[in-house]
Amino acid sequence: MQVQRPSLIQEQRQKLSPQMIQSIKLMALPLIELKEEIQHELEANPALEVMEDRSTVSLESIPEERESETDQARLFENVSDPGFGRTWDDGNDSKRMFLEGAISIPETLQDHLVWQLRLQPISERKRSVAENLIHNLDADGFHKEDPYVVCKDSPPELVNEAIRLVRGFEPVGVCVKGYRESLVVQTELLPDAPPRTVEVVRDHLDLLEKGRHTEIQKRLRLDDTTLDAIIAFMKKLNPFPGRLYSAQDARFVTPDVLVRLREGEFVIVLNDEEIPILGINPFFDRLSSEKHDRATDSFVKDNVRKARFFIHSIHQRNKTLLNVVRVVVEFQRAFFGRGPKHLAPLTLKDVANEVGVHETTVSRIANRKYVQTDWGIFELRYFFTNSISGAGSSGSRFSKEGVKQVIKEIIENEELAMSDRDIAEILARRGINLARRTVSKYRLELNMDSSFGRKHGKPRA
Repeated sequence: MQVQRPSLIQEQRQKLSPQMIQSIKLMALPLIELKEEIQHELEANPALEVMEDRSTVSLESIPEERESETDQARLFENVSDPGFGRTWDDGNDSKRMFLEGAISIPETLQDHLVWQLRLQPISERKRSVAENLIHNLDADGFHKEDPYVVCKDSPPELVNEAIRLVRGFEPVGVCVKGYRESLVVQTELLPDAPPRTVEVVRDHLDLLEKGRHTEIQKRLRLDDTTLDAIIAFMKKLNPFPGRLYSAQDARFVTPDVLVRLREGEFVIVLNDEEIPILGINPFFDRLSSEKHDRATDSFVKDNVRKARFFIHSIHQRNKTLLNVVRVVVEFQRAFFGRGPKHLAPLTLKDVANEVGVHETTVSRIANRKYVQTDWGIFELRYFFTNSISGAGSSGSRFSKEGVKQVIKEIIENEELAMSDRDIAEILARRGINLARRTVSKYRLELNMDSSFGRKHGKPRA
């Protein structure tokens, strides 16, 4: 007979404060969403005030504003490398270039998953299988065709490993047969799932949909509290996770950072023209230094403290973004100086070590941030790419994206249509060793036709 006995257990747990959670959230926000979050905080906190909104300045005030900018204290002016920093040049209207750089870029589910796949330290064979699985997903994140048929040339064990790998990517729950399996996968992978949730999702979803909660409790011997926790958790799940990255609706983006080559040095300019300058409301600042009743003191000091932390979090976001871009530019000098085909292998770990932060911080700051360069506008995470023979900078000195640009250049400049084998031989003479089938795969990713199609002018679908 089992007997339940009370026991005392001492354990340590690390809990994030609401302010820390807010700081982490701000780190991941792109410019447009950051403006929305600032507006939300202004409405919620009376101690927070806009000191200056440069995004709505009139044309008449621009000359006077430029003259007075040198007298204002600016954050993040002094960086270690004199080639990096903020410069305001009358002959170069940075704000105009940022406004001209606002573009509409749709990101597909496949784009989002393939980028995460590039950063995985796995074999090229598994990477190829996982990529095939990703391109076999529909808009919901479900398999279009049987994955074992799509990857029929690969062992089932390898296909299973690749499926498990992709399922763990963001958004969690893709690479499955349907919404039921997606919910099970999300439940298994998310750490805050209450006990017995997998059983409810896997075996009793029909009863749950019909509201027959009592029957579920009887079958699984659950009390009201446990079932309520399970239902509350399931409401947070997304049965169609792929729809989060639907390419049907274009997302308008504004570059967060501008990188320019001037007089042989790279200059980094943070696009803070779109972000209002925040400060503490003078009335609340004065009240915080005076004595009042307990309720008033608590209200005033709490809001002032939240406002100061919010301002500090924005400063920290901008500082981290500038530091990450500075390191990326240092690693990718060949790209910024000579173009996309000179993109070098780079990993999150490489940048994190240089900046002195965790890899997850670099991942957050790179997410949905855009950089305007002399070669166009690129998402910051574009600069993180594996080498053609290994994970990141630990493999070949040639990155996958850089090699694809070289292949594109060879095809565009060819006089006679060359086969993939011919292209592989040209690459080998340049020190880039690729198999013919890899050249073929990269060519298809570039949406370029085969030599037969190019020779006869056959258009790609």
